[in-house]
Amino acid sequence: QVQLVESGGGTVQSGGSLRLSCTASGFTFSRAAMNWYRQAPGKAREHIAGITNVYDTYYSDSVKGRFTISRDNAKNTVSLQMNSLKPEDTAVYYCQTLIATVHHWGQGTQVTVSS
Repeated sequence: QVQLVESGGGTVQSGGSLRLSCTASGFTFSRAAMNWYRQAPGKAREHIAGITNVYDTYYSDSVKGRFTISRDNAKNTVSLQMNSLKPEDTAVYYCQTLIATVHHWGQGTQVTVSS
């Protein structure tokens, strides 16, 4: 079955950096578009970054210029490098992919940015 496992969350001061990783299994990773979402307390889940199977990327305006998404097909891993973090980046971050019309999500990893 499809599994997505995030890692790399934690607490960092404003202006700091974190790198999130998501390791995938149960599907042909190299053919799949992969995405990062986040959800802050009391807010809707937000699509913040994506990367296609041909390495086209997408960023929301809220993270553009600060976050970088990348993938390593040899390791079935998608990563999110987060720089210049702000308190408003505090959220649970989720890895996501769409396989045969079904959305699959990881369990999420908490990122907390202190001011």
